[in-house]
Amino acid sequence: MIDKFRAKFVEESLDNVHDLEEALLLLENDKGDKEIIERIFRAMHSLKGGGAMFGFNDLSEFTHHLETVFDWVRNGKLSVTDDLISLTFNAIDQIKHFLNVGDITDPQEKKELNVFITRIQQFVSSPSVGKDDNNISEDISSTEDDESKTFLVTIKPHSNILQNGTNPLFLLDDLHALGQAVVISYTDNVPEIENLDPESCFVSWDVLLNTVEPINEIQDVFIFVEDECDLDISEISKGNILQRAELKNFIDEAVHSGQKLSSEVLKGISWVTENISTEPAEKKKVQLKEHKISSIRVASTKIDELVNLVSELVTIQAQLNLHAENSGDAQLVNLSENIQKLTRQLRDNAFEISLIPIQNDLMRFQRLVRDLSKELNKEIDFIIEGGDIELDKNIIEHLTDPLLHMIRNCVDHGIEMPDERIKKGKSPKGTIIFKAYYEGASVIIKVIDDGKGINPEVIHKKAIAKGLVDENVELTKKEIFDLVFMSGFSTKESVSDLSGRGVGMDVVKRKIGEIRGEVSIDSEPDKGTTVTLELPLTLSIIDGLLVTVSDTQYVIPISSIEKIYPLEVEDQNKIFNGVITLEGEQFPVIDLRDIFNEEEFDGKKHIIQVKFENKKIGLIVDEVIGEFQTVVKPFGRLLRDQEVISGASIMGDGTISMVVDVNRLIHHHWVQKLHK
Repeated sequence: MIDKFRAKFVEESLDNVHDLEEALLLLENDKGDKEIIERIFRAMHSLKGGGAMFGFNDLSEFTHHLETVFDWVRNGKLSVTDDLISLTFNAIDQIKHFLNVGDITDPQEKKELNVFITRIQQFVSSPSVGKDDNNISEDISSTEDDESKTFLVTIKPHSNILQNGTNPLFLLDDLHALGQAVVISYTDNVPEIENLDPESCFVSWDVLLNTVEPINEIQDVFIFVEDECDLDISEISKGNILQRAELKNFIDEAVHSGQKLSSEVLKGISWVTENISTEPAEKKKVQLKEHKISSIRVASTKIDELVNLVSELVTIQAQLNLHAENSGDAQLVNLSENIQKLTRQLRDNAFEISLIPIQNDLMRFQRLVRDLSKELNKEIDFIIEGGDIELDKNIIEHLTDPLLHMIRNCVDHGIEMPDERIKKGKSPKGTIIFKAYYEGASVIIKVIDDGKGINPEVIHKKAIAKGLVDENVELTKKEIFDLVFMSGFSTKESVSDLSGRGVGMDVVKRKIGEIRGEVSIDSEPDKGTTVTLELPLTLSIIDGLLVTVSDTQYVIPISSIEKIYPLEVEDQNKIFNGVITLEGEQFPVIDLRDIFNEEEFDGKKHIIQVKFENKKIGLIVDEVIGEFQTVVKPFGRLLRDQEVISGASIMGDGTISMVVDVNRLIHHHWVQKLHK
């Protein structure tokens, strides 16, 4: 059971780390933003508290030191610098390591960790910070606030409080985080060394706390240890009495005499009570609010199972439709139509659940640009547009590596050095834009940089030198840029650690192709490069148009279809050189009988006009049967590399239909034919 809770903690902590990285990147651009600093502090605080509770002791201790630094920052005692931000990014990597492996046992790694902690502590090392000889720890913040109050917090931990991973000293740190505090420790109950149980707690504390926070914020510090300590929180005075010189003398006398503080004793002192209001003491008001759960966390395997079950339901529903139509029973037909409506709604809802924002994966790209730009001494802004666009989680999983490589190329190949950019009349700081938006049933992702661009003449000459194309063949600009995706092609003369090894963009194209996507490049020398990805929203279920070519059924995704034209026998001679004119519109056509090596057919046909790269192209089929909800089943290993079919679907009568990948069909069989 504890392993289950630890796994849950790790999962939630990774969300905190993600939030921490995002906030830190924002802080790098606005080092004085107090809201961002508070956001960072809260994320560290959550990691520290949870780490101690679930046995990640190294994580808890490490984050405690980091939290101390940002406590100084939020209190205005330490400025945010580039060195501090870089150190914190390194610390985040260390936190990820803790979450992955737990506490460190290797002596060498432990030694390196201690060196790291020392680097963190150096940010807050100051002669003005320390402890006096009376067991008093002071927060040196001197911020005065007329609306503040001073509280006495008495903490008496039970002896077994340490056994569940709670560190009481962290509770004291949390109180310091609420304002200015003076802590007095009592060690009267600590036994002699021979009777000392290291797993038991014998120390208690009194804390005088001045804060503008309400009393319930103080109580929240102890929300997880309420049953493991005796706790008393009393308001002592309006305003801040911790800065009164009389207080230190009073505490000194109390410590030396062995007298413990109490609200009654403190309220009997004149300089304490002079600021107390004549109004009745504030009572804690507990207001029960309506509790609504806005979201839940569900294992991805459960989502996959739900989508698979919906896919099977769609197939069964198609069988029911066929049976109802053949039976001639009007009541059964009506029932089948109602079930079809519900199935469609359930399908749409299931896929909405499986969609996740691209933003969740963009943090690693921001971090990549930051780290690489510093390594290469380049100045780069990384701008995100459309990060809230949602995609099937399975698509995003396959998308991460290609995007990482594309962005590496932008940083290494694309963006010039600052002095080179200035000579070209550009800003010394380069820009990389990640843009995502919906277009029909697809998502378009563009990675744009304003760097040196790609010279198509260089690409062409390189391709000829490598024997990839014939020098006598004329290629369009787009066709030249498509050569970049050929295996082994690279214009980089020198090999770096980042790119230029002649591998990468061909892998990008293959990976994008595996998720039924398309990738293209457009570029202008000295202006920049744009890499465009066109991706389906989902991989499993589509609305498709069922057609026949010869005796075989095919499914064409409806999202690609513009119009459907009947093609009578007498009109077929209007096709000249692969082009036809219909309704005053001229567009190229491809006969799918040629694509699938079927015999010629002289009967009536149909033209399915589809979109391809902002153009319209007709696909000639024999017969159009109708619209179907199509469950796309992936091919096995033996058929995975075929080009124009993205999968297969089981129809209601048990027959198999091939699902046509329109973009790849046109690209590989029409564009390639033009090359010849």
